[in-house]
Amino acid sequence: MAARLVRRCCWRHLGAFASPPSVVPASLPAPAGKVTVARALPQAPFAWFHASNPSGWGDGFSVKEQVEESGNPEHKVIGELIETATSPQELFQLSELHVLNSNQASLVITQLSRFAAEKKLPTENIVQDGRFQQLLGITDSQISQVWNNTLVNLLKSLYSLGLDMKRKEMQSVEQEVLWRLRRLTFRQLASLAEFLAVRQGKENKLLNEVIKKLELRWTELEGTRTVVTLMSKVGHVSPALMDRLEDKALELAEHFNPDDIRRITLALAYQNRRCVPLLRALSYHLIQKHPELSLNVLTDLIFAYGKLNFHQPQVFQKIATDLQPHVAAMTPVEVTRCSRSFALLKWLSLPLFEAIAQYTLDNPKQLSVAQLCNIILSFARLNFQPSGSEDFFNMVHEELQSQLATLEPHLLTELVWSLCVLQQAKAPYLQRVLAPDFQARLRADQSLKAQTLRLKLVHINAAAKLESPGYQGPFLPATMLSLTEPAGERVTLLQSSLREALVGVLGNWDNGRFDVRTVYGWPIDAEMVVNSENKPLPLKDFAAPHLLRSEGTKPLPPGARRVAFLRWEFPNFSNRSKDLLGRYVMARRHIQAAGFLVVDVRGLPASSSPSFEPLPTPGLATMIPSGPPARWPQGNHGGG
Repeated sequence: MAARLVRRCCWRHLGAFASPPSVVPASLPAPAGKVTVARALPQAPFAWFHASNPSGWGDGFSVKEQVEESGNPEHKVIGELIETATSPQELFQLSELHVLNSNQASLVITQLSRFAAEKKLPTENIVQDGRFQQLLGITDSQISQVWNNTLVNLLKSLYSLGLDMKRKEMQSVEQEVLWRLRRLTFRQLASLAEFLAVRQGKENKLLNEVIKKLELRWTELEGTRTVVTLMSKVGHVSPALMDRLEDKALELAEHFNPDDIRRITLALAYQNRRCVPLLRALSYHLIQKHPELSLNVLTDLIFAYGKLNFHQPQVFQKIATDLQPHVAAMTPVEVTRCSRSFALLKWLSLPLFEAIAQYTLDNPKQLSVAQLCNIILSFARLNFQPSGSEDFFNMVHEELQSQLATLEPHLLTELVWSLCVLQQAKAPYLQRVLAPDFQARLRADQSLKAQTLRLKLVHINAAAKLESPGYQGPFLPATMLSLTEPAGERVTLLQSSLREALVGVLGNWDNGRFDVRTVYGWPIDAEMVVNSENKPLPLKDFAAPHLLRSEGTKPLPPGARRVAFLRWEFPNFSNRSKDLLGRYVMARRHIQAAGFLVVDVRGLPASSSPSFEPLPTPGLATMIPSGPPARWPQGNHGGG
């Protein structure tokens, strides 16, 4: 207010030094029938100051505010007419009845652009109108006298109207903005950057210059709205600017409303920027200050957390609880997106997923085939079986079996693999993906994704052999069975501890195998054979049907058993329980079905080594850990 009062005093006291009148350039002929006034309307008082100091005193003001600042009653009338016009024709008539200066002509062009956007008018008709061309000429001839805020709006309007980039007037406005960048306010720079980033893209020269100025002047950044807008619209253009914006957002975290938090997390997700301090702060204030969240905020937040793989149990619990009552009214896209996000985060909320299963059962015709497949994939990842499992999967089979031929290879493979996890894969599904022609299509693709799909085919082949007694074929050829789970990058503490503990049990290295790669696509951490007295036997003497190449040929002695040690680390479990994820539940089932006695070795917190106790199986003394994995601190995974 004080600054505005000082400006008004300056206008009143310095306005006596009148500036030269504004006239239409002689090169522009007056339109036919135009009324010529006896004298030209004078410019805003002290207009010569704007020519030498383009920063202007009216920056950020509306049309009405700017003319009020000028103190000229005739300018005030024209400004009000521009602002209250209701159609392009009114604006064009105004330009015919009055001699406009460059600032007023720029305001008219800006209003024309607004009308075109709001009323969806064809911009070609406006741009090709002779009166618009005259307005352009007035603006171009006195471009240095256009106020800064009007100049920024003029440039955006010309872009929106689709004016040819090679036009002299267009280049003149762009060049003027370039010259004035240092004098523009931070708010004006932010507004211009937002517009250019959306309309023009990263390769725009002017946008790059504006970004540089924003990076240098980031300390002037104030207000949550500007921070949110820049992060969501401009941050992807400049990683350096995004770093500054994240710091500022962390400083202002407690002032953001739920929609601000939604937009910021989405911006981070789309740019794949996992800024843990900022995400933690936003999560904290979301829980503490915003008890009620809209459906839009809930679905976008869980999507962003899932994409960033950021784990915050309190937020997940709140989102799951708040989403459940909305499920019945959600769209198929929202339901699918929600289920996929929770599956990525390994977060199983039974009431929410029961509601999703019921929604799917009630609305099968509203869901596309791809959406139904994605829901099945989500259920399989979390090993979720709906309470009405029979009705649910009858509906799934009814909807999908006739559509298998239309699915892309990767989606079909994922779908059948997921049905195998849920033990719902019928013969038509298995035959479709195990057919030789389908195998050939995957073998021809050497991408990393195709390698993953080929491994899943091995798992499907194992399910067909071990869990589908009525299935007669086809099966995968032996050449494809050598694929298995990729080995970890480093030996974990649990893995090394297991090996140390087994050394004393085996007595001899010939009595055991480590890191066994099976024909079922699943690895076994350690394997041994014990006789009826639970004493280890040399493995190399016996046939091993679970290996691609067996060293021995002898059958196991009567009473002998194969024992497989399966190591389960923290990431193998759902985040809410001690239950394994669907992938590892299927692995365990397959190893058991192959004739092994499975010993689960579960990790304890990193501060202690695994502890073992006798397996409660009559006549067999072996080892399993006594503690569950769920006691690991949540902050050590995902959230920190």
